[in-house]
Amino acid sequence: MVSHFPISKIIKEHTPNQFKELALELFQYQAKNNSVYCDFLSHLNIDVQKIANLESIPFLPISLFKTHKVKTNNFEPEITFLSSATTGQKQSNHFVKSTEIYEESFIKGFENLYGPIKNLKIFGLLPSYLERSGSSLVYMVKKMIEICQFEESGFFLNDFEALKNAILTSEKEKQPYLLIGVSFGLLDFSEKFNFSLKHAIVMETGGMKGRRKEITRSELHETLKNSFGVKQIHSEYGMTELLSQAYAKQNGIFETPPWMKVFVRETNDPLATLTKGRGGLNIIDLANVDSCAFIATEDLGNLYPNGTFEVLGRFDNAEVRGCTLMVF
Repeated sequence: MVSHFPISKIIKEHTPNQFKELALELFQYQAKNNSVYCDFLSHLNIDVQKIANLESIPFLPISLFKTHKVKTNNFEPEITFLSSATTGQKQSNHFVKSTEIYEESFIKGFENLYGPIKNLKIFGLLPSYLERSGSSLVYMVKKMIEICQFEESGFFLNDFEALKNAILTSEKEKQPYLLIGVSFGLLDFSEKFNFSLKHAIVMETGGMKGRRKEITRSELHETLKNSFGVKQIHSEYGMTELLSQAYAKQNGIFETPPWMKVFVRETNDPLATLTKGRGGLNIIDLANVDSCAFIATEDLGNLYPNGTFEVLGRFDNAEVRGCTLMVF
Protein backbone atom coordinates (compact mmCIF):
# COMPACT_ATOMS: atom_id res chain seq x y z
CA MET A 1 0.00 0.00 0.00
CA VAL A 2 1.32 3.40 -0.94
CA SER A 3 0.33 4.93 2.41
CA HIS A 4 2.78 2.53 4.03
CA PHE A 5 5.64 3.25 1.66
CA PRO A 6 8.78 4.02 3.63
CA ILE A 7 9.78 7.65 3.34
CA SER A 8 13.05 6.53 1.80
CA LYS A 9 11.12 5.28 -1.24
CA ILE A 10 9.55 8.69 -1.83
CA ILE A 11 12.12 11.22 -0.66
CA LYS A 12 15.04 10.10 -2.81
CA GLU A 13 16.65 10.55 -6.19
CA HIS A 14 14.42 9.29 -8.99
CA THR A 15 15.15 8.68 -12.64
CA PRO A 16 12.34 9.91 -14.92
CA ASN A 17 11.03 6.36 -15.30
CA GLN A 18 11.15 5.71 -11.56
CA PHE A 19 9.30 8.94 -10.87
CA LYS A 20 6.68 8.09 -13.48
CA GLU A 21 6.10 4.61 -12.10
CA LEU A 22 5.82 5.78 -8.51
CA ALA A 23 3.58 8.74 -9.41
CA LEU A 24 1.22 6.52 -11.41
CA GLU A 25 1.09 4.01 -8.57
CA LEU A 26 0.32 6.80 -6.13
CA PHE A 27 -2.34 8.15 -8.49
CA GLN A 28 -4.12 4.80 -8.61
CA TYR A 29 -4.00 4.54 -4.83
CA GLN A 30 -5.26 8.06 -4.16
CA ALA A 31 -7.95 7.75 -6.82
CA LYS A 32 -9.32 4.86 -4.78
CA ASN A 33 -8.67 5.98 -1.21
CA ASN A 34 -8.99 9.77 -1.27
CA SER A 35 -12.72 10.52 -1.25
CA VAL A 36 -12.39 14.14 -2.44
CA TYR A 37 -10.10 13.18 -5.30
CA CYS A 38 -12.28 10.19 -6.15
CA ASP A 39 -15.36 12.42 -6.41
CA PHE A 40 -13.43 14.91 -8.53
CA LEU A 41 -12.37 12.19 -10.97
CA SER A 42 -15.88 10.78 -11.06
CA HIS A 43 -17.32 14.19 -11.88
CA LEU A 44 -14.93 14.38 -14.84
CA ASN A 45 -15.87 10.86 -15.96
CA ILE A 46 -12.26 9.74 -15.73
CA ASP A 47 -11.53 6.05 -16.26
CA VAL A 48 -8.76 5.72 -13.71
CA GLN A 49 -7.47 2.45 -15.15
CA LYS A 50 -6.75 4.12 -18.50
CA ILE A 51 -4.35 6.72 -17.03
CA ALA A 52 -0.95 5.58 -18.30
CA ASN A 53 1.15 8.75 -18.37
CA LEU A 54 1.68 11.73 -16.10
CA GLU A 55 0.21 14.24 -18.55
CA SER A 56 -3.15 12.42 -18.43
CA ILE A 57 -3.53 12.70 -14.65
CA PRO A 58 -6.22 15.21 -13.63
CA PHE A 59 -4.90 17.69 -11.07
CA LEU A 60 -7.07 18.61 -8.10
CA PRO A 61 -7.88 22.36 -7.84
CA ILE A 62 -5.98 23.68 -4.86
CA SER A 63 -9.03 25.67 -3.73
CA LEU A 64 -10.63 22.42 -2.54
CA PHE A 65 -8.22 22.42 0.41
CA LYS A 66 -10.32 25.34 1.65
CA THR A 67 -13.66 23.57 1.48
CA HIS A 68 -12.95 19.85 1.89
CA LYS A 69 -10.86 17.50 3.98
CA VAL A 70 -8.34 16.32 1.41
CA LYS A 71 -7.08 13.11 2.99
CA THR A 72 -6.02 9.72 1.67
CA ASN A 73 -7.64 7.22 4.03
CA ASN A 74 -8.93 8.26 7.44
CA PHE A 75 -6.41 9.29 10.06
CA GLU A 76 -5.92 11.70 12.91
CA PRO A 77 -3.42 14.30 11.74
CA GLU A 78 -0.31 14.89 13.77
CA ILE A 79 -0.50 18.52 12.68
CA THR A 80 -2.75 20.68 10.50
CA PHE A 81 -1.16 23.43 8.48
CA LEU A 82 -3.25 26.52 7.72
CA SER A 83 -2.77 29.01 4.92
CA SER A 84 -2.73 32.73 5.42
CA ALA A 85 -5.94 34.52 4.46
CA THR A 86 -7.18 38.07 4.32
CA THR A 87 -10.40 39.04 6.07
CA GLY A 88 -13.36 37.11 4.69
CA GLN A 89 -11.29 34.46 2.94
CA LYS A 90 -11.30 30.81 3.88
CA GLN A 91 -8.03 29.19 4.91
CA SER A 92 -6.65 26.06 3.32
CA ASN A 93 -6.22 23.11 5.66
CA HIS A 94 -3.53 20.53 5.05
CA PHE A 95 -3.99 17.56 7.35
CA VAL A 96 -0.56 15.97 7.85
CA LYS A 97 -0.57 12.39 9.04
CA SER A 98 3.05 12.52 10.18
CA THR A 99 5.52 15.39 10.38
CA GLU A 100 8.29 12.90 9.65
CA ILE A 101 7.74 12.96 5.91
CA TYR A 102 7.45 16.77 5.86
CA GLU A 103 10.71 17.17 7.75
CA GLU A 104 12.46 14.63 5.53
CA SER A 105 11.21 16.46 2.44
CA PHE A 106 12.19 20.01 3.38
CA ILE A 107 15.52 19.03 4.92
CA LYS A 108 16.68 16.94 1.96
CA GLY A 109 15.14 19.35 -0.54
CA PHE A 110 17.08 22.29 0.88
CA GLU A 111 20.31 20.37 1.39
CA ASN A 112 20.25 19.06 -2.19
CA LEU A 113 20.94 22.62 -3.35
CA TYR A 114 22.59 24.36 -0.40
CA GLY A 115 24.47 21.70 1.53
CA PRO A 116 24.10 20.75 5.20
CA ILE A 117 21.82 23.01 7.21
CA LYS A 118 24.07 22.55 10.24
CA ASN A 119 26.77 24.60 8.53
CA LEU A 120 24.61 27.71 8.22
CA LYS A 121 23.29 30.25 10.65
CA ILE A 122 19.56 30.67 10.07
CA PHE A 123 17.90 34.09 10.42
CA GLY A 124 14.12 34.11 9.92
CA LEU A 125 12.27 37.32 9.12
CA LEU A 126 8.68 36.08 8.84
CA PRO A 127 6.41 38.57 10.64
CA SER A 128 3.10 37.75 8.99
CA TYR A 129 3.67 34.02 9.46
CA LEU A 130 4.78 34.26 13.08
CA GLU A 131 1.71 36.33 13.91
CA ARG A 132 -0.65 33.44 13.17
CA SER A 133 -0.77 29.75 13.99
CA GLY A 134 -0.44 26.74 11.72
CA SER A 135 2.20 28.05 9.30
CA SER A 136 4.10 25.29 7.52
CA LEU A 137 6.83 27.81 6.66
CA VAL A 138 7.38 28.72 10.32
CA TYR A 139 7.51 24.99 11.14
CA MET A 140 10.16 24.48 8.47
CA VAL A 141 12.37 27.41 9.48
CA LYS A 142 12.02 26.56 13.17
CA LYS A 143 13.25 23.03 12.48
CA MET A 144 16.15 24.37 10.43
CA ILE A 145 17.08 26.64 13.33
CA GLU A 146 17.07 23.60 15.62
CA ILE A 147 19.30 21.65 13.22
CA CYS A 148 21.92 24.33 12.76
CA GLN A 149 24.71 24.52 15.32
CA PHE A 150 24.67 28.25 16.01
CA GLU A 151 22.88 29.72 19.00
CA GLU A 152 22.64 33.11 17.25
CA SER A 153 20.13 31.60 14.83
CA GLY A 154 16.47 32.44 15.35
CA PHE A 155 13.45 34.46 14.34
CA PHE A 156 13.56 38.25 14.28
CA LEU A 157 9.98 39.49 14.35
CA ASN A 158 10.38 43.28 14.42
CA ASP A 159 13.79 43.57 16.06
CA PHE A 160 15.71 44.90 13.09
CA GLU A 161 18.57 46.13 15.25
CA ALA A 162 19.22 42.64 16.62
CA LEU A 163 19.06 41.19 13.11
CA LYS A 164 21.52 43.80 11.85
CA ASN A 165 23.95 42.92 14.65
CA ALA A 166 23.61 39.18 13.96
CA ILE A 167 24.36 39.78 10.29
CA LEU A 168 27.36 42.00 10.95
CA THR A 169 28.76 39.47 13.42
CA SER A 170 28.42 36.68 10.86
CA GLU A 171 30.09 38.83 8.21
CA LYS A 172 32.98 39.58 10.57
CA GLU A 173 33.35 35.88 11.35
CA LYS A 174 33.04 35.01 7.64
CA GLN A 175 30.33 32.56 8.65
CA PRO A 176 27.81 31.58 5.94
CA TYR A 177 24.19 32.24 6.88
CA LEU A 178 20.69 32.16 5.45
CA LEU A 179 18.46 35.20 5.78
CA ILE A 180 14.99 33.97 4.80
CA GLY A 181 12.14 36.42 4.87
CA VAL A 182 8.73 37.30 3.55
CA SER A 183 9.05 39.92 0.84
CA PHE A 184 7.62 42.89 2.73
CA GLY A 185 9.74 42.03 5.78
CA LEU A 186 12.94 42.04 3.75
CA LEU A 187 11.96 45.34 2.13
CA ASP A 188 11.16 46.92 5.50
CA PHE A 189 14.51 45.76 6.87
CA SER A 190 16.45 46.80 3.77
CA GLU A 191 15.12 50.35 4.05
CA LYS A 192 16.65 50.73 7.50
CA PHE A 193 20.22 49.70 6.65
CA ASN A 194 22.62 49.34 3.74
CA PHE A 195 24.90 46.34 3.56
CA SER A 196 27.64 44.82 1.45
CA LEU A 197 27.17 41.17 2.29
CA LYS A 198 29.74 38.54 1.35
CA HIS A 199 28.58 35.45 3.24
CA ALA A 200 24.79 35.65 2.98
CA ILE A 201 22.11 33.68 1.20
CA VAL A 202 19.26 36.20 1.06
CA MET A 203 16.05 34.32 0.28
CA GLU A 204 12.59 35.77 -0.25
CA THR A 205 9.41 33.81 0.15
CA GLY A 206 5.81 34.85 -0.21
CA GLY A 207 4.27 38.12 -1.30
CA MET A 208 3.37 41.36 0.40
CA LYS A 209 0.43 39.88 2.37
CA GLY A 210 -1.41 43.17 2.02
CA ARG A 211 1.35 45.05 3.87
CA ARG A 212 2.83 46.77 0.82
CA LYS A 213 2.01 47.31 -2.84
CA GLU A 214 2.66 44.20 -4.90
CA ILE A 215 5.61 44.46 -7.28
CA THR A 216 7.17 42.05 -9.75
CA ARG A 217 9.76 39.57 -8.57
CA SER A 218 12.42 41.22 -10.75
CA GLU A 219 11.68 44.62 -9.17
CA LEU A 220 11.83 43.08 -5.70
CA HIS A 221 15.13 41.38 -6.43
CA GLU A 222 16.76 44.49 -7.87
CA THR A 223 15.76 46.51 -4.81
CA LEU A 224 17.05 43.86 -2.41
CA LYS A 225 20.29 43.31 -4.34
CA ASN A 226 21.05 47.00 -4.11
CA SER A 227 20.23 47.19 -0.41
CA PHE A 228 22.09 44.05 0.66
CA GLY A 229 24.98 44.37 -1.77
CA VAL A 230 24.59 40.83 -3.11
CA LYS A 231 24.73 39.53 -6.66
CA GLN A 232 21.63 37.34 -6.40
CA ILE A 233 18.46 37.07 -4.37
CA HIS A 234 17.29 33.51 -3.83
CA SER A 235 13.63 32.46 -3.74
CA GLU A 236 11.62 29.73 -2.07
CA TYR A 237 8.44 28.39 -3.66
CA GLY A 238 6.20 26.52 -1.28
CA MET A 239 2.64 26.49 -0.06
CA THR A 240 0.45 25.11 2.68
CA GLU A 241 -0.96 22.44 0.42
CA LEU A 242 2.44 20.97 -0.53
CA LEU A 243 5.02 19.23 1.62
CA SER A 244 7.91 19.98 -0.77
CA GLN A 245 9.52 23.22 -1.88
CA ALA A 246 11.33 24.50 -4.96
CA TYR A 247 14.21 26.96 -4.82
CA ALA A 248 15.62 29.55 -7.19
CA LYS A 249 19.28 30.48 -6.79
CA GLN A 250 19.13 33.22 -9.40
CA ASN A 251 16.78 35.05 -11.76
CA GLY A 252 13.67 33.51 -10.21
CA ILE A 253 14.21 30.17 -12.02
CA PHE A 254 13.08 27.40 -9.68
CA GLU A 255 14.47 23.89 -9.35
CA THR A 256 12.43 21.10 -7.80
CA PRO A 257 13.67 18.20 -5.67
CA PRO A 258 13.62 14.79 -7.40
CA TRP A 259 10.29 13.81 -5.81
CA MET A 260 8.48 16.90 -7.17
CA LYS A 261 7.62 17.68 -10.78
CA VAL A 262 5.94 20.69 -12.39
CA PHE A 263 3.68 20.81 -15.43
CA VAL A 264 1.67 23.60 -17.03
CA ARG A 265 -1.95 23.54 -18.09
CA GLU A 266 -3.54 25.58 -20.83
CA THR A 267 -5.22 28.66 -19.43
CA ASN A 268 -8.44 27.99 -21.35
CA ASP A 269 -8.46 24.22 -20.82
CA PRO A 270 -7.55 23.14 -17.28
CA LEU A 271 -7.39 19.47 -18.29
CA ALA A 272 -4.79 20.00 -21.03
CA THR A 273 -1.42 19.33 -19.36
CA LEU A 274 1.84 20.33 -21.04
CA THR A 275 5.50 19.62 -20.30
CA LYS A 276 6.75 23.07 -21.31
CA GLY A 277 5.51 26.55 -22.09
CA ARG A 278 3.34 29.09 -20.32
CA GLY A 279 0.23 28.28 -18.34
CA GLY A 280 -1.19 27.42 -14.97
CA LEU A 281 1.22 25.49 -12.76
CA ASN A 282 0.33 21.88 -11.95
CA ILE A 283 2.48 20.08 -9.41
CA ILE A 284 3.12 16.46 -8.55
CA ASP A 285 4.50 16.25 -5.01
CA LEU A 286 5.13 12.66 -3.98
CA ALA A 287 5.55 13.79 -0.37
CA ASN A 288 1.78 14.47 -0.37
CA VAL A 289 1.22 10.74 0.00
CA ASP A 290 -1.46 11.19 2.68
CA SER A 291 -3.33 14.12 1.10
CA CYS A 292 -3.29 14.58 -2.69
CA ALA A 293 -0.09 14.51 -4.71
CA PHE A 294 -1.59 16.08 -7.85
CA ILE A 295 -2.34 19.77 -7.36
CA ALA A 296 -3.53 22.44 -9.80
CA THR A 297 -2.22 25.66 -8.27
CA GLU A 298 -3.52 29.17 -8.82
CA ASP A 299 -0.15 30.35 -10.11
CA LEU A 300 0.75 31.25 -13.67
CA GLY A 301 4.23 30.37 -14.85
CA ASN A 302 6.71 29.37 -17.52
CA LEU A 303 7.97 25.78 -17.60
CA TYR A 304 11.26 25.11 -19.36
CA PRO A 305 12.29 21.89 -21.14
CA ASN A 306 14.78 21.00 -18.39
CA GLY A 307 12.00 21.01 -15.77
CA THR A 308 12.86 24.36 -14.17
CA PHE A 309 10.14 27.00 -13.98
CA GLU A 310 9.39 30.59 -13.08
CA VAL A 311 6.31 32.07 -11.48
CA LEU A 312 4.73 34.94 -13.38
CA GLY A 313 1.91 35.73 -10.98
CA ARG A 314 -1.54 34.50 -10.07
CA PHE A 315 -4.63 34.01 -12.15
CA ASP A 316 -7.36 36.61 -11.92
CA ASN A 317 -10.34 35.43 -9.88
CA ALA A 318 -8.17 32.67 -8.43
CA GLU A 319 -10.75 32.00 -5.73
CA VAL A 320 -13.19 30.51 -8.22
CA ARG A 321 -10.91 29.27 -11.01
CA GLY A 322 -10.71 25.50 -11.15
CA CYS A 323 -13.81 24.91 -9.07
CA THR A 324 -15.84 25.45 -12.23
CA LEU A 325 -14.77 21.92 -13.10
CA MET A 326 -16.94 20.46 -10.41
CA VAL A 327 -19.71 21.15 -7.94
CA PHE A 328 -19.89 19.32 -4.61
